[in-house]
Amino acid sequence: MDQILSWVRVTITLAFLSYASWSDFKTREVSNNVWAVFAPTAFLLTCVQLLVFPPIGDVLLSMMYYGLSFALTSAFSVALFYVGAFGGADAKALMCIALAIPEPSVLGALSDFFSSTLQVSFPLSGFVSFVFPITVFSNGVIVAAFSVFYALFRNLLWRQRTGQELFEGYRNESFGRKALTLLCGYKVSVADLRKSFLYPLEDFRAAQSGEMERCLLLFPREENREEIIERLVAAERGGKLQKTVWATPGLPMLIFITVGLILALTIGDVVWIVISRILG
Repeated sequence: MDQILSWVRVTITLAFLSYASWSDFKTREVSNNVWAVFAPTAFLLTCVQLLVFPPIGDVLLSMMYYGLSFALTSAFSVALFYVGAFGGADAKALMCIALAIPEPSVLGALSDFFSSTLQVSFPLSGFVSFVFPITVFSNGVIVAAFSVFYALFRNLLWRQRTGQELFEGYRNESFGRKALTLLCGYKVSVADLRKSFLYPLEDFRAAQSGEMERCLLLFPREENREEIIERLVAAERGGKLQKTVWATPGLPMLIFITVGLILALTIGDVVWIVISRILG
């Protein structure tokens, strides 16, 4: 029964995250109904399993550990949301994962199954964070990081095709900001930016001289998107910029979180694997 409950928790988590990822990719929105159903379902199943089959051997300690894992994940998710690192749906997804799979003990059931059927123990690395959702998040970040190669290749191709400078007109921007922009975004027309899901990576602001100057944005926010685009459109009409601006596709982090969960269940903590390989 313990293994069945573990499988149910993992299956439900993957099902909800898969649907949320699909919705986020198609519309850049995820209905709150998804989390309204996912959260109480995950909470109920986890509580039942912890009460009947406490992984630590003590019901009270298991429930305290559950609460601590959820609290740490929630604080981490809310902090990332408020600094603009990701959206509200991403924060809710991590918190729901903390309700469904707060600790790595659920991996024991999966490992037992695969060991008996495939003669392989999971996770392969043998290590995940004691706060399981943190491993899921860090894995997702590693997967998302590979998107920089696409952005870099596209920017180099644009530079070769047009012969134009990538950062012409950004005299006051630091090398670090330019490097991050180069790896996270690419050049698009203002018209394409306006009719797409892309987020602007630049804006116009008042300089000390009183004139408006272009500036790069590190953390574009959804609530500011339309205002920034209107300023860029006005600047284009006024001849203050060329037809192309920096933008980022804002790839749905939910997709990477889902992939990160699959990696956490099968491989383990990717960051720990990389560090352990580097240190030998």
